[in-house]
Amino acid sequence: MTDTETAAIHENASNSQRVLIAGTVLTGRPDEVLHDAALVIDGSRIVWIGTREQLPEEFESWPTERFEQSTILPGLIETHAHLGARPGLHPDVPAPEWHEQGWNALHSVFWARRLASVGVTSVQSLGSAFYTDVVLREAINRGLVEGPRIVAAGPMITTTAGHDWRTGSEVDSIDDIRHAVREHHKAGVDVIKVGATGGFFTPGSAQWKAQFTVEELSALVEDAHRLGHRVAAHAHGTEGIRRAVEAGVDYIAHGTFISDNGTTKFIPELADEIARKGIYVDVAAPPSYPPVPGETIAPRAHDLYEHGVKFVTGHDIGAVIPPEAYLFGLYQLEQAGIPRKEILIAATSRAAAAIGLAGVTGVLAPQYDADLLVVDGNPLEDIHSLEHKRRIIIRGKDFTPDPVPEYRGRKPAPQGHKPTNNVLEERFQRLERARLQNW
Repeated sequence: MTDTETAAIHENASNSQRVLIAGTVLTGRPDEVLHDAALVIDGSRIVWIGTREQLPEEFESWPTERFEQSTILPGLIETHAHLGARPGLHPDVPAPEWHEQGWNALHSVFWARRLASVGVTSVQSLGSAFYTDVVLREAINRGLVEGPRIVAAGPMITTTAGHDWRTGSEVDSIDDIRHAVREHHKAGVDVIKVGATGGFFTPGSAQWKAQFTVEELSALVEDAHRLGHRVAAHAHGTEGIRRAVEAGVDYIAHGTFISDNGTTKFIPELADEIARKGIYVDVAAPPSYPPVPGETIAPRAHDLYEHGVKFVTGHDIGAVIPPEAYLFGLYQLEQAGIPRKEILIAATSRAAAAIGLAGVTGVLAPQYDADLLVVDGNPLEDIHSLEHKRRIIIRGKDFTPDPVPEYRGRKPAPQGHKPTNNVLEERFQRLERARLQNW
């Protein structure tokens, strides 16, 4: 981000100086909780935080907002979103393809605002046609629209006919890969996303198969890191996960652990290696096969947690579930047996680090941007208190939420796409029939 862009952000932030008083403050640091606390905002940044009795005299005359029965915590973060229009959604005109870019951009604004309306103050976009997420980031930074902070990936780098090839950047050699990374850099992305395996929404791309060699992924990571970009790898299949880890990616999307025969099987040794390397993994894994009764929408989360993997709250928003399902995703993590304090860290400070914003947001401390929520109750005692928001503050400025529909659970797979379990079941059963047909 240039100095000019940074200046624009701070100019567009509220220039007011204010003090927030709350019964509880969760700073985003592990086990750091303040009671009867004060937080001071000057423009877009936090300048002081501590107990109310320690509030410096210089701030006592500033406007004060009191929330004695409430909790202040860092704004929530979605680490894996797709903000553009999904397949089948287009303008009702004779030639909708003429308007694809504009429609995609406006849909991205709508989706981003809805995420902000549920309390998400930063979003990592992991796959966006036409680099729409870059444009949205710039529009928000310049104050053209209000919304969460955007970390943009642009189109995913994939193989020819690989996952998401229709809107992705297709490559077939190491030279192609380096060129694509450099093109993305020139377009202004923050992070590089690569399709390390096939995907469920691209028929024929084989979710259980790796799409790139370790050498190819290593070349991508090397050039991305040279240019100052982290690398996020879409990875369902176990072999693709293994190659991404060996190549040194920074982030794994899905981490489903699909074996070559279509079954899902968690590999503890691979998880231990992910933990050792400090790679972040989001919780957007599809349902297991064979099906597991009572499984949550984050089937690998507890396994990752038990093995010390830095899991974060990426839900594949916009592709698998809508923005209004974000809090439901957190509730599912608690249902999976993960402690509330760990969920809140995964959704704030750790998520910020995962998307390259450590030192900027995710923690309530001086010099951090003032991205925070004020909620009635205490999420450490009842995570559902996140529904009862008194304030949503993004870069020091109050965000007025849009109406958000109630989330009522996953809808059936989009037209033309088979449910995840059906795809894996067909794979497994066909291989079993082939194995038995050996005479």
